Amino acid sequence: MRRTAPEGHGPVRFGPPLPEDGLPVLPELSAVLAAAASRGAHEPVGGGRALREAACGHWDRRGLHCDPDRVAAAPGSHALLLAQTAALGGDVLVPRPCAAWWAPYARLLGRPVFHVPTPPESGGVPDPYALLETVRRVRAEGGDPRLLVLSVADDPTATVAPPELLHETVEAAQGEGLHLVSDETWRDTLHDPHDTVLLSPAEMVPDRVTVVTDLAGALLPPGWPAAVARFPAGADGEDLHARVLDILTALDARVAAPIAAASGYALGESEAVTARVAATVRLHALLAAEAHAAVVAAGALARPPRSGRHLYVDLAPLRPALTAHGVGDAQELEDFLSARLGMPAPGGHRFGDDLEAPRVRLSTGALVAGSDTERAECLTSPTPLELPQVHRALSRLKSVFDDLRDEARRWEPPR
Repeated sequence: MRRTAPEGHGPVRFGPPLPEDGLPVLPELSAVLAAAASRGAHEPVGGGRALREAACGHWDRRGLHCDPDRVAAAPGSHALLLAQTAALGGDVLVPRPCAAWWAPYARLLGRPVFHVPTPPESGGVPDPYALLETVRRVRAEGGDPRLLVLSVADDPTATVAPPELLHETVEAAQGEGLHLVSDETWRDTLHDPHDTVLLSPAEMVPDRVTVVTDLAGALLPPGWPAAVARFPAGADGEDLHARVLDILTALDARVAAPIAAASGYALGESEAVTARVAATVRLHALLAAEAHAAVVAAGALARPPRSGRHLYVDLAPLRPALTAHGVGDAQELEDFLSARLGMPAPGGHRFGDDLEAPRVRLSTGALVAGSDTERAECLTSPTPLELPQVHRALSRLKSVFDDLRDEARRWEPPR
């Protein structure tokens, strides 16, 4: 992560990557990749038939019927979103805050990006009334909003939007003629899947929603870039799929054959893959809950994390302590906390929040420390938070936030 220029706080152009799980690669996955390592070619643009069929099976098991001829694969979700933004044209709407990589791709194409506030209970999905107001204001000013990008299981807030909110927002978007891209990268990382209802917008308006899933969310290591997109049925979906393939061809955005083999295996969800995903989610749910308790106990604000490997923290109540340390905005907070914590703490400005708001995203993967053996032990231990390396990382996190709480109290003006 770096600023636009060495000095000053210009527009953010380089965002942080997806939060990693901090764990060794699943051995069965490594074996599949190694077996395909002699295949030096790329997949066809949009992915070979086997990969697209594996993606369809993945979605079918989640209640989203899929046709392999309406699927496209690419080396990461960035290429898929870039291609769809270019294919649809017009202005782009995103929630505030949103995934760090959504807005830069629209700006790369010269498309205006408009951030829409989210409701207090969750991120990822805009407030429906704010969405309608934003669309009407943009059109009144001569704009042409066509695309809304949202995520039900959200990065950066780690929340899951309730179905009733999603219904209202999707209905509002449909009424305004917007196409929706549903980023479902974190869909399979729900911390409590039995008590959390996740509904895909594609289940509500199948002809107006493209679903994008980056396999780095739950299935692949982030260094093995692969993502898949499910396009809607009907003539409009067919046309959009064709235009996206044209753009991916121009970009030469193809998945390497060994990565495609590993992706197909992961999407097939063998017993080894599903067991690893479940164990990883359990581990990061524990870490996220512990980290959330630590920052809230120190006086910071954070929605309870419900998915993913991260949480989003607002340090506004600790501003007196931050001011005493010369921290006046989110970039300075990022620098300060990253150094104090010894782990990345990207500021909220990277996710579309105001630079002045003291917010950061913390990733639980950074709390899984040690050698490959020690990190693998986190998956099998009945009490992973008590392992020495994890305990040290959590203690450091708690210590840093407790110190800020104590300093904030010292700097509070007398009443």
